[in-house]
Amino acid sequence: QKTKRKALGNKRLHTQYEVLEDAARETNFRLSTDEEEDWDVWWIDGPIFTSLLHKMKLYQRTNHLPDVFALARKNLLAKNLNLMQKALPNEYNFFPQTWVLPGDSKSFKDQFNGKRSKTFIIKPEYNCQGVGIFLTRNYDWLIQGEHYVAQKYLHKPLLIEGLKFDLRIYVLVTGVSPLRCFIYKEGLARFATEQYKSPMGSNLNNLCMHLTNYAINKEADAF
Repeated sequence: QKTKRKALGNKRLHTQYEVLEDAARETNFRLSTDEEEDWDVWWIDGPIFTSLLHKMKLYQRTNHLPDVFALARKNLLAKNLNLMQKALPNEYNFFPQTWVLPGDSKSFKDQFNGKRSKTFIIKPEYNCQGVGIFLTRNYDWLIQGEHYVAQKYLHKPLLIEGLKFDLRIYVLVTGVSPLRCFIYKEGLARFATEQYKSPMGSNLNNLCMHLTNYAINKEADAF
């Protein structure tokens, strides 16, 4: 009977991260092959397709919700936040002005018509770990057809001992109907490794000052 299954059983992994395989073995999961249909947990780096969900049994779990990429991808998250800001401006005033390029190219270029220089942070729409992020005060780099998310750079951030930081709060969503969430209370802070200074032409390329991504700062001498 499936209701009598052990708490720890098979686990299928489709991931580039070796730590997940190590964690599975340390917690007594048996890693199953692609051919096996009987599994408990399916871990995959990419999206979960609805065809898999239709085949799942009641005791089986995956690490993603359907269409979660609408929040995980930078361009789709920005698009959804902008739509919500238009509908509920008072509730969605917690993020800086954002443009999804190339769709918002005209509006973005209009930001450079004034005399006072403005700084923007540019992010590729789907990369992670700080790959491809840069600061700019012009739009000469913008190539027609390329996809980015541009945001007004907050030049007066909160600092701890002179360093930029970000605070991550991890939330585990186990279901959406009804919505069930669990918050990990400890959280995680990440720090830049160089003393922060307001953006200017001479330091725009200093990512270890302006970004808090671990993948970038772990390579710094001051890490």
